[in-house]
Amino acid sequence: MNDYLVKALAFDGQVRAYATSTTDMVNEAVRRHQAWPTAAAALGRAMTGGTMMAAMLKGEDKLTIKIEGGGPMGPIIVDSNAQGKTRGYAHNMQVHFDLNEHGKLDVARAVGTNGMFSVVKDLGLKEHFTGSVPIVSGELGEDFTYYFASSEQVPSSVGLGVLVNPDNTIQAAGGFIVQLLPGTEESVVDQLEQQIANMPPISKLIEKGKTPEEILHVIFGNSVEILETQPVEFSCHCSKERIANALISLGTEELDDMIEKDGGAETQCHFCNEIYQFSKEDLLSLRDQANKRKH
Repeated sequence: MNDYLVKALAFDGQVRAYATSTTDMVNEAVRRHQAWPTAAAALGRAMTGGTMMAAMLKGEDKLTIKIEGGGPMGPIIVDSNAQGKTRGYAHNMQVHFDLNEHGKLDVARAVGTNGMFSVVKDLGLKEHFTGSVPIVSGELGEDFTYYFASSEQVPSSVGLGVLVNPDNTIQAAGGFIVQLLPGTEESVVDQLEQQIANMPPISKLIEKGKTPEEILHVIFGNSVEILETQPVEFSCHCSKERIANALISLGTEELDDMIEKDGGAETQCHFCNEIYQFSKEDLLSLRDQANKRKH
């Protein structure tokens, strides 16, 4: 089953919901970064949350999430857009610990619990929207929940799950976001709180092969109305052309230095680990272009 996301309403439009399966997406990121299990689970949760958050945007809008918890993974960066294309990385993907006291991968220890959870939204306007909140748990579901409540004043519940196989591939990944819209009745709030508290962990539902629609049915019963579905995928928009433009922007002196000292250049994309090589001839051509820009 290919990854996809559903958008829905429940309780006669009083509640907005998103659910997604991201197994292939997370697998691709984990493969590219050769991530160890705990780091894989942390990055997978962050990418799953980011994908659902970006689904709230429109058109060409996109966002970047930066999670800096002070843990051994270092900062986790996730880019996602309204079309369901997501990429992500952490500074150190070779992080793994023994299971925590709940018998689960110790994501909080890998992420860290002392730092900030930040979101920058590019909505095509001059100014970007930026929101930032302290990390509250490092498990990431609670951190997305706290971000929505504090920075966007939207009471939410976020569930994120990633199951890692013994060979470090991803068995299953996915999640949900449930948000109360203004004027939600108290009885609905009480019912929802009870249902979410009593439902199985999101990772268990994903492990059983539950689709995004079925996950929402577990939460809402028959009061859920699916509005639309969209595919989601790991996607990096790096290219040799983009890297070349970045090299040109360094200017002629910097390029001369590379030509003389190294006789070429090699650069690697943080997000997808793709390596781009530039020969001496490539750099001479880029230097000419940088020269033209100057004059």
